Amino acid sequence: MIDVQHVTKDYASRRAVDDVSFKVPKGEVLGFLGPNGAGKTTTMRIITGYLPPTSGTVTIADLDVFKQSVEARRRIGYLPESVPLYPEMSVRSYLDFMAKIKGIGRGTRTSQIDRVMESTRIDDRANQLIGKLSRGYKQRVGLAQALLGSPDVLVLDEPTVGLDPRQIIEVRELIKRFGEEHTVILSTHILPEVSMICSRVLIVDGGQVVAEDTPENLTRRMRGDEAIQVEVRGARAAVTAALKRIPLVTAVQVEDSRQDDRAVYNVACQSGADVREQVAKALVDGGFGLLELRQAGMSLEDVFLKLITEEGAGAEEVAA
Repeated sequence: MIDVQHVTKDYASRRAVDDVSFKVPKGEVLGFLGPNGAGKTTTMRIITGYLPPTSGTVTIADLDVFKQSVEARRRIGYLPESVPLYPEMSVRSYLDFMAKIKGIGRGTRTSQIDRVMESTRIDDRANQLIGKLSRGYKQRVGLAQALLGSPDVLVLDEPTVGLDPRQIIEVRELIKRFGEEHTVILSTHILPEVSMICSRVLIVDGGQVVAEDTPENLTRRMRGDEAIQVEVRGARAAVTAALKRIPLVTAVQVEDSRQDDRAVYNVACQSGADVREQVAKALVDGGFGLLELRQAGMSLEDVFLKLITEEGAGAEEVAA
């Protein structure tokens, strides 16, 4: 559905996007991540046809965004980071105005407006002035205008920025539902949001793609060896020795020592191995108190920070 190939964007002497390529098939929700200045917003503006690339191509449903601009844009619904709303207009009049801009005919305009208001749950605010709405409802109005015209692709740039926790949950639920009918690219700084909504993650830094995979595979790849954590009551040296004797265990480290004889141990084992049952048996047979056992691993936030830190360090070495 979305095909980005070797896209580069230069601003005078600064390269904002550097040879970025990726594809998003129909029905997928792609999380687009990166620190400030990484090139996320520039890439999204290129995808929507708002900015031309210096080089490279973007196609939406096999339509070139720049050579077949009008046809391609009809397939795209775009929610920019700063939603262009008019506070003196009512919700319905604003959506009617946007529908006219998008070329939606009079015969279907009213039904489309009703449909997107219902989809974003703002139908009870249809006649209210936008300037009187909360931030969360304004964001919903922005989502509603992106849905006008039944686009195949939704490009959402920081859709939950500035919202309170309740509003964030509500907008997340809306985006989940949109992903059932549309191909979605979601740019966000809120990493738990990606794990909850997105089926795949693309991380950019310095204008380049540094990682692309499912959230689960990214954390697995970055973690390397499998690991579990156990909280155990018993002499630390004896517990450590018992854990190290387990086949496939490669390392044991005390992560957190408590005031009494309890401690948390990080147990690393060979990639692909699951030694939870053996760990539990060894500790119980050894007479130790097994208080907790759980799979350990990196969060998506850990992966993100590790990737952009490594990329930044590499860039500094090259510059030096």
